[in-house]
Amino acid sequence: MIDFSKKPLFLAPMAGFSDLPLRNLVKQFGADVTISEMISSNALVYESEKTLKMLEKAELENPYIVQIAGSDEEIIKKAVEILNKFDFIDGIDFNCGCPVNKVIKQSAGSALLLELDKLQRILELIKKTSKKRITSVKVRIGYDKKDPIEIAKACENAGVDFISMHGRTRKQMYSGNSDYEAIALAKKSIQIPLIANGDISAINAKEVFDKTNCDALMIGRASIGNPWIFYEIKQNKKIDKQTKNKIIFTHFDEMLKHYKEQGVSIFRKHLHEYSKGYNDASNFRDQVNRINNAKEMKKYIEDFFNKE
Repeated sequence: MIDFSKKPLFLAPMAGFSDLPLRNLVKQFGADVTISEMISSNALVYESEKTLKMLEKAELENPYIVQIAGSDEEIIKKAVEILNKFDFIDGIDFNCGCPVNKVIKQSAGSALLLELDKLQRILELIKKTSKKRITSVKVRIGYDKKDPIEIAKACENAGVDFISMHGRTRKQMYSGNSDYEAIALAKKSIQIPLIANGDISAINAKEVFDKTNCDALMIGRASIGNPWIFYEIKQNKKIDKQTKNKIIFTHFDEMLKHYKEQGVSIFRKHLHEYSKGYNDASNFRDQVNRINNAKEMKKYIEDFFNKE
């Protein structure tokens, strides 16, 4: 379902950002594969309405991969059985990269990098229980020290189809630089596809491919306020103002389609990012924080970006 010979570009799963509207947007402008926001296996098993809504697939997503997190094997098994009921889901990705404290305290996310036997067992369980075509995992290069080879081998031994690896340890959180040499070591040690993640930009994308010998790139934070990054990497050129505006306006339309009127307030965080570097950006952000009407917001956005 994913042609790694074409060096695809992935949108990383990001809590609060890689929702259905953003995923559908980047699919229109160069992203090859998208993954849902991280979904708690606990929340999925107890079927909160909000969690089930997060499972919805964007119109253009193919393949569609859902990412789950957790550490309780029984709960994870039940979560996979729930996902099996949804025919539109093509794959399940398991999160072992999230570094935030509330996830670590539950022995989930990056915490599992301290227990590679358990991590391998969980991945084997997901693979065995899932009826989906894809099983994958997202990891970091280590917890408090770099351990990329052992982590990659444990994942490969579990039978996953591919691994995405962020080039920082959990201890680093998002500080320092992504270590592409560590990702290269992981790639060299396994036979399955490996996706490089961390600090990737339109400027260094080719260099990351060359340094890591990876099979694909995964872009997360660099796409916020800059979803045209996929277009720029693919076209190997800077985006023009007209296309940039088209993407911003399309994003707002996608938000309204998905969230209805609530999309106005949820879109503010994206507008804060989109307006960075523009004249009068501070006043623009102040104004959008006060607008709650969709028509008024649309006109204000178009007036602001078209005049720049």
